[in-house]
Amino acid sequence: MQVETINNINTINELQFGNGINHAVHEGRRADFALILSMFSDDVRDNTPVEQIDTVEITDQTLRQRFELQPPQALRSDQSSYDISARQAEMFHAAGLSSAKLSHYLNPEVLTYLPEQTHDLPEEVYHNLSLHQQRQLGSKEPKKLMPFDLYNQLIEAQRTFQIQAQA
Repeated sequence: MQVETINNINTINELQFGNGINHAVHEGRRADFALILSMFSDDVRDNTPVEQIDTVEITDQTLRQRFELQPPQALRSDQSSYDISARQAEMFHAAGLSSAKLSHYLNPEVLTYLPEQTHDLPEEVYHNLSLHQQRQLGSKEPKKLMPFDLYNQLIEAQRTFQIQAQA
């Protein structure tokens, strides 16, 4: 009966015993002290107070909004990048390198100028493709499959042509 009672005790730390452990130490009752310590949990996570921490997902966009930063430097060119580059070149010729740097920091130009309308292929590769391959790259919708009754349609068209040719 006493063993079952001891097994049902969910003792985690000394706060649940109150003054019992303190009296056992001061009165020299080693057996009581050892028994109380043996009932404590071995798991450190039980003994350590842990607070639930709300994790806030930090993204590049939220950091840019928080610190009021410019949008990131674009990696590849589009039509607007040529205007930005022309303005920076004009600033360089008008006021020197420091003005061009300031213009770049305020409105950065792209890292690379790639050819447009080549479907992310180098120009020399794209222009070596046949017109059919270029058209396939440009089409966004998948090819339609051939109708399952194509043979019947061809025979019907041939018979209709023969009838029209005899009449």
